[in-house]
This record gives sequence, structure tokens and C-alpha cells, in this order.
Amino acid sequence: MDSSVVSDFFSSAPALQSNLGILSPDQIELAKILLENGQSHLFLHWPEPGVCDKEKLSFFEQLSWRLAAYIKTAKELLADSKVGKNPYDGFSPSVPSGENLTFGDENFIEMEKRGVAEASKAAFVLVAGGLGERLVALPRETTTGTCFLQHYIESILALQEASHKVASDGSQREIPFIIMTSDDTHSRTQELLKSNSYFGMKPTQVHLLKQEKVACLDDNDARLALDPHNKYKIQTKPHGHGDVHSLLYSSGLLDKWLDAGLKWVLFFQDTNGLLFNAIPASLGVSATKQYHVNSLAVPRKAKEAIGGITKLTHADGRSMVINVEYNQLDPLLRASGFPDGDVNCETGYSPFPGNINQLILELGPYKEELQKTGGAIKEFVNPKYKDSTKTSFKSSTRLECMMQDYPKTLPPTARVGFTVMDIWLAYAPVKNNPEDAAKVPKGNPYHSATSGEMAIYRANSLILQKAGVKVEEPVKQVLNGQEVEVWPRITWKPKWGMIFSDIKTKVCGHCEVSQRSTMAILGRNVLIEDLCLDGALIIDSVDDAEVHLGGLIRNDGWTMENVDYKDTSVPEEIRIRGFRFNKVEQLEKKFTQPGKIAVVDLPRVK
Repeated sequence: MDSSVVSDFFSSAPALQSNLGILSPDQIELAKILLENGQSHLFLHWPEPGVCDKEKLSFFEQLSWRLAAYIKTAKELLADSKVGKNPYDGFSPSVPSGENLTFGDENFIEMEKRGVAEASKAAFVLVAGGLGERLVALPRETTTGTCFLQHYIESILALQEASHKVASDGSQREIPFIIMTSDDTHSRTQELLKSNSYFGMKPTQVHLLKQEKVACLDDNDARLALDPHNKYKIQTKPHGHGDVHSLLYSSGLLDKWLDAGLKWVLFFQDTNGLLFNAIPASLGVSATKQYHVNSLAVPRKAKEAIGGITKLTHADGRSMVINVEYNQLDPLLRASGFPDGDVNCETGYSPFPGNINQLILELGPYKEELQKTGGAIKEFVNPKYKDSTKTSFKSSTRLECMMQDYPKTLPPTARVGFTVMDIWLAYAPVKNNPEDAAKVPKGNPYHSATSGEMAIYRANSLILQKAGVKVEEPVKQVLNGQEVEVWPRITWKPKWGMIFSDIKTKVCGHCEVSQRSTMAILGRNVLIEDLCLDGALIIDSVDDAEVHLGGLIRNDGWTMENVDYKDTSVPEEIRIRGFRFNKVEQLEKKFTQPGKIAVVDLPRVK
């Protein structure tokens, strides 16, 4: 195209037209794509050549040749959103088939054992991208201060070791651990790992994959939004955790895993502190049922604000098992011959289990599917409109994609199911700040740092109760405006008890723990025998030591002091919980030598 034709093409954007001389041929081509897609507004403010030329050239550095397809999709989705088009038009919902597990029964124990055997053939993928609101560096609980990332790595290593012991092929594979990061979380995650020697994992086991951001959209015409602080920069936001599939596909890791004999890929999100309680049994279900896709789920009350796992069958015969958001499920049911919509069944729960965004995929079929799609996940848009006319947005929006929408492209022959576990065992995400959590209607989950930590103590207390320990019932307390159950502050390292059958072997006799007690088990071979604990007990030991805890251990213990989340004199990681521990008195022992050690009937120790 000669220069006069080029110049004529840009006549609709005079400011850009006058600057063509400073642009390279590639930059001119990108500018042409923008104009063809209704983006001339991006250049309205450009001054004459010689002014801010460096900034003008840097504008093009952030552009992608895929931008035209992105804008085209955005226009279609925004048009659908404005008219309220139902994404499930033509589909009828029904309850999919899956496995409901009851903690501690024979089937659960067998599934856990099967899952442990499969674990050495698994890769774990942590989705920790986004804007970095939920950092894996936060303490999972404040009794030990162990952060989420450390707990995840220690859990994977405990599974790895347990799997090696029972591997039928004698395999000593190291479990790969992938972390999807973003610009906002990448360097902090890297630093957290390096400064803590990867929490005991070999650096070669860990891979970080960084997701890129996508352009923001200002209006229903999909006009790209400029950064409010830099008019030569397009505003961007994260594309959603669905990017993890394309990142894995392009990384080449899937081929390496298949060559190494791996069979499973487990995806999980960043701040559910109970997740690994559910992993072994769920992996056992995947292996037993031969699921290509297994969604981890929890019982869900009708209309509860959590997506429901649903089978959708189209009038043309297509079907899929996917997550349907709670605000879409009820109207979908009403429009499909269920006049009452989403209601509880005889169990007291909705027949559509609650999706918790943790997936187990069989690696072979997963790779085959990604070869067809490149890992691209169907996008959606969720603009926040100023009013009911839907003509303008409160703030810019963008296209997003979700990890759990992967099954949407699968053929009908794909084996897609779910595994339901008790909420107390498997699900306590930390995603709401104290102010928002305090506004949650009574009876609904807070999903805050406060409730997340209390859920860990509740789960551990209930697990020990199931193992035969008499754990005193909780008291109710209001922390950061949230009424929570406060159980004994019991925590242990994953290497002490990864599955229920292991925990049962480490508890015997008549054991009791009072509600005001704190117990942290940091060693591997710590056996609880006829223990009566009323106070605080911290036990650590080297792996070759065998510690026997027993008798009456009583001291003044740790008390809980209320903290106001607005009190900036307190570290944020503490004040978001609404309490801190006052460590009045504890029995703390660390055994650094191998051998058998008895900790029985100890005197009070200040």
C-alpha cells in the first residue's frame, strides 16, 4: 500500500495520521487493526510529531496481533449481555452422577488409601494469579504461623512420601508443583519460595507460569479503556484462572509428565486451607471411577451463593457436566419444568452439589483435548452497569475465563463426575475482608481470615473426635463482627497425619482435650496415648524420634485477645482475623535426637 493510500485510510484519526512518520510498518499495521475495530478514540489526545514520541511508540509495545479477535468476541458478548441473553438457552438441567463420601467410614478410608497410591502419578497446579488480593504468603493459621504456600508444599511432600511407600512399581517420582502467577503475584511468590528454601521441596519440582493481563473495555461498543494514569497505555486486568490451561499447554510440561508416567493433574485455588483434607480420597475416586474430570464439591443449600455442578443437555443432543453459577441455576430450573426452581431435596440440601473450583483431570485425555483447543476456554463478560438501561458501566470491564469451564468443550463420551465431601472437612476459603464478612447475613458462610482459621481448628478437632479423642465442644465468640465457633486450637504438620487411617494409628487410649487448649504437633512420629490436655502444648521432633505424649498436661495456656481490624498498629495478617494469641504459658518441647521419648505427667513449666 503506497503512502497516499495509507494516509487516506487514517484520515478518520487525524492525530494518528499526522504521526505515521514516526511509526514502523508493523506499528502502522497494528494501528490499522485498531481503527478497523472502532478504536480511533485511543489516538484523540496524541500531540504533533516530536512531542511524547517515546510514549507513542511504547503504546504499541503492549498490543497483540490477537487484539482484533478479542475485540470481536467482546462486542458479541457485550451485545448478548445487554439484551440479557441466556447462555444456557436450549439446555435442560439434570443432576449429574458422582460420588458422595462420608468422612471416616470404610469407603472413605479405602478411597484415601487408593488416592495415596495414585499421588506419585499426579502433578499439582496452584492457581494464584489475579490481582493478588489473596496471597499465599498469608498465615493459614496463627498457632504456628504456617503460610498457605508452606502448607500446600508440605502436604504435597507428605503425599509424595506416603505414595512412595506403597507404590506397586517401586516408583520414587517427585511430584511436580506448578504455580500460576500474574504480574501482581509473580515476584512475591518467587521471593517467598527462594527465601524459605522452597519449604523443603526441591526447586526443580516447582515451576511458575505467569499469566498475562487483557485489555479493559469502556462501553458496549468494546472501546478499549485507557489507563487513568497514563493516556499512552491501555488499561488491563487479569483474564481469569481459565488461562492456566493454555499456559500448561504452551509450556510443554504435559508431554514431559506423560513421558514420566504421570496420570493426573490436580488444580486448586490459593486460600482454601482445608483442601488437602479432601485430595487423597478425591484422587481415589478419580482412579476408581476412571473419571476424565472430577470436580470437588460440597453439599449445597438451595439458592446458596455457590455454583452448582449440573448436567446440561441441549435439544440437539449435546450434553456437558459443568458449574452453573447460583444466580443462573434457579431461573434455568424454573424455565425447564421445575416450577419451584432450586430447592432442597430430602437430604436437606440441593441435589446440585456446590462447586469449590478444585479439579482432578486425567492427563492423557486432557492433553488430547488441549491439542484441539490450545487450552483456550470459552470467555464471558460481566459488566457492572450504572443502571437498568445497560448503556454505560460503573467501571471498565474485560473478558474473563474460568478454569472450571474446561469441560464445556469435551465430547459426550468424556467421563465427567464429582466428589462431594463435608464442608467442615474440605472447604473454608479466605476471600472476604473483615468489613464485607461482617455484613454477611447470619447463618451464611463468612469466608474470611477469621472463619478460615476457625474452620481449621474445627476440622482438626472433629477428625480427632472421629479417631476417639474426647474433644470438648466449642464456644461461640464474636470476632471482627463475625460469630464463630471457637474449638481447641489443634493443628499438625501434614507429615504427622495426611490421611485418617494414619491419624487413627497415632491416637490410643482415653484422650481428652479441653476447649481452651492449644496443641501443635510439628514432628512426624508423635503418638498420643491417654493424654489429658488442658493448656498449651507444642511438640516438635526429628523424624527418627518417637515421642509418646500422655498423662495430664495442664498449664495456663494461650488466651485469645480481640483485635479491631481497623487498628493499624497491629500487623494486617493479625487484625484481619480479629484476634491474637496471648501466650501466657505452654509446654514446648523440641527433640533433636533419635530414639523413644516419653512425655508423661509433666509438672507445670513456665
